[in-house]
Amino acid sequence: MSPLDALADWPVDHASAAVVTANGVVEQFGDPDRVFELASVTKLLVAEAVLIAVEEGAVELDEASGPPGSTVAHLLAHASGLAFDSREAEAPVASRRIYSSAGFEVLAETIENATGIAFADYLREAVCEPLGLTSTELAGPAGHGARSTATDLGRFATELLSPSLLSTDLAERATTVQFPGLDGFVPGYGKHRPNDWGLGFEIRSDKHPHWTGARNSPRTFGHFGQSGTFLWVDPALSSACVVLTDRSFGAWAKPLWSDFNDAVVAEISR
Repeated sequence: MSPLDALADWPVDHASAAVVTANGVVEQFGDPDRVFELASVTKLLVAEAVLIAVEEGAVELDEASGPPGSTVAHLLAHASGLAFDSREAEAPVASRRIYSSAGFEVLAETIENATGIAFADYLREAVCEPLGLTSTELAGPAGHGARSTATDLGRFATELLSPSLLSTDLAERATTVQFPGLDGFVPGYGKHRPNDWGLGFEIRSDKHPHWTGARNSPRTFGHFGQSGTFLWVDPALSSACVVLTDRSFGAWAKPLWSDFNDAVVAEISR
């Protein structure tokens, strides 16, 4: 029995999932082509597009963006000081890890201004088309407005495991801790000291409680969304997992997600 079979008992109407290795998708559950709202998993796709813009020289990581003293890197790493849902600064730059969806909207505007291309179009051209993400679109804000399928996110996770759109150096930088030592909250999981983050990718480190499993390595990176979705990549396992549901994140999800992810890691590790 596959750990993915447990999704049939989750209190959701629809779920779709994929386990990914360096060889691509190796296990699936549900309709892989059903479209789900991604909520904050959107930030992974947006971060990838911003990093491609950096790779292309359209912007620089140390380029000013956001509140005074903030840069593209600060915005990606939730270290700009911007509030969660407004462009008001709540703290000095690089003093706290304040999770900010508004900061990703600023990033999208920064790319638009630098390239002259609407950000949704840039994401499609830079990320979706090269990877064959035919059902993925940014239909709303850059912090939480994308929709996609398990098929597409499985392909995206394969790219994150073995990058082809980014240089090795930039991909490694994006998935390691940036501005280390900053404390902050992971929405729904409380305060962490420190609350480690990369360039758009949350870093698991030793956080507890956490939406990944206790068996996931500290190097695991990814994101979850309030729409009941998550994507993680564990470099120590050379594997990744995508789960999409149609029930908003809440108390129901916490034990199920952690137990599910532990079972997936245990199966991969056998």
